[in-house]
Amino acid sequence: MDQLKFVVEASEAESITQKLGLPSVRHLLPALVQPAQSLAHPPISNYHVAAVGLGSDGRIFLGVNLEFPGLPLHYSVHAEQFLLTNLAVHRCPRLLAFAVSAAPCGHCRQFLQELRNPSDLQIHITSQKTNPNDVTFEPLRDILPNPFGPFDLLDDETPLLLERHNNGLSLSDLANGFVNSQSNGSDKNGSTSTSTTLLRVAALEAANDSHAPYSGCPSGVAVMDCEGKIYKGSYMESAAYNPSLGPVQAALVSYVAGGGGGYERIVAAALVEKEAAKVRQEDTARLFMKLVSPKYLIVTVKLVAVHVIHASFCPLHIKAGKFNFLDESAPQNDNS
Repeated sequence: MDQLKFVVEASEAESITQKLGLPSVRHLLPALVQPAQSLAHPPISNYHVAAVGLGSDGRIFLGVNLEFPGLPLHYSVHAEQFLLTNLAVHRCPRLLAFAVSAAPCGHCRQFLQELRNPSDLQIHITSQKTNPNDVTFEPLRDILPNPFGPFDLLDDETPLLLERHNNGLSLSDLANGFVNSQSNGSDKNGSTSTSTTLLRVAALEAANDSHAPYSGCPSGVAVMDCEGKIYKGSYMESAAYNPSLGPVQAALVSYVAGGGGGYERIVAAALVEKEAAKVRQEDTARLFMKLVSPKYLIVTVKLVAVHVIHASFCPLHIKAGKFNFLDESAPQNDNS
């Protein structure tokens, strides 16, 4: 098998299953867990976790844990969160089953409750199987009895995680207040007007896809690498609040799953959220991106919209070998 990818197309999954002589694609999931663990990024714990899931469209999706030195531990991304974000980014409407290297923590069991009919989700825990030929799955309800979730708080018409959302956000002014400075005139190290517009639009799309039924505060983040490729992620809430996944983490999941490479290759980012949101992501996004990618400096831009949208940009500004902070509240010098 070639190098493992974060998304395995349905035809390829069927082909691998046949080559290995397995009875079904579902039996392939546990076989992929160990190689998937090598894709994890846990520099703090050095504990590699992987979750490999089967989507309703026949594709296989991978999830791994991500940790971020210098940030509090609760900013970490669990493998199951990565897995669901990977499905969401690739528009897969349902997770049928997944195999995971260790029993899901309570945090992840709760996050999985945001799916439709979560109790029926089938799980295989490889660390609990002494016989590699034992490919049995158990429903989530067996490891999370008496659950609490969206069915306790929302009506049946509210879209849940992985289902289509449209939060009705729109931007009417994509250029107000943005100052961009580049030292070498190269698009590779900064953001052109066109690229920043594309970045904002991607962040808006992510915000409109956001699952935020409890706070009513959708948000989305888009990041751009040094080659101009854009990766986006949506804020995903949990009925229990704390297991919610922030939009920056979701965008970095998209970046890792999309083969973006090291975080230092990210040169710009945008956050879109409501102006007067009760749950705001801006300060967290500033802290997160500054520590994950030290090149980041953040310029805040306020945009006029049907719903007033707030967007934060993190373009790379380098001049004379040092970073220059640009703040919208301070006088700007176009010649800087």
